[in-house]
Amino acid sequence: MLARLFSLFQNKDQAYAVYGKLVGQARNPVFYQDFGVADDIDGRFDMILLHLFIVDRRFEKEGKVAEKVRRQIQEALISDMDRSLREMGVGDMSVGKEVKKMGAAWFGRVKAYSAAVKADAPKPDLAAAIAKNIYKGAETPFAGQMADYALEALQKLASYTFEEMVASEFEFPDIKVEAK
Repeated sequence: MLARLFSLFQNKDQAYAVYGKLVGQARNPVFYQDFGVADDIDGRFDMILLHLFIVDRRFEKEGKVAEKVRRQIQEALISDMDRSLREMGVGDMSVGKEVKKMGAAWFGRVKAYSAAVKADAPKPDLAAAIAKNIYKGAETPFAGQMADYALEALQKLASYTFEEMVASEFEFPDIKVEAK
């Protein structure tokens, strides 16, 4: 059984498929048009990191069996960011430094979001972390709505099996927009 689970994620193409699915969700126009996320490189990067956190958290629950899965998906992020920087014309000498900053941003988000979702009342803590990271510290009701969405996504992804997650046979929840 364990060997079968390990063999499920031997193919990096699966990691890229999972990564592609979370990026597709992160690029949903609703986040930028209705939730007030900046529709620029920083805003899109922040939304990718939020969705990567949600997916990574789901795989984390599998324990040791999912370590390779998690690493490969994170490697897909690094590869995507490296490619994107080069396409934007960032020079070879600077790409590594920029990717390192992005990696630090990822680990910072993991720390903040993890602490928030482990809290007794996760919504206010997660909303504060989202306000700081996605909305750059601005007070906005969208941070609370985004926290609701993220918590619902965490719950929904928890309902999928490891095999479904690895095969990208999962869906994020519908995005609910409250009236402005």
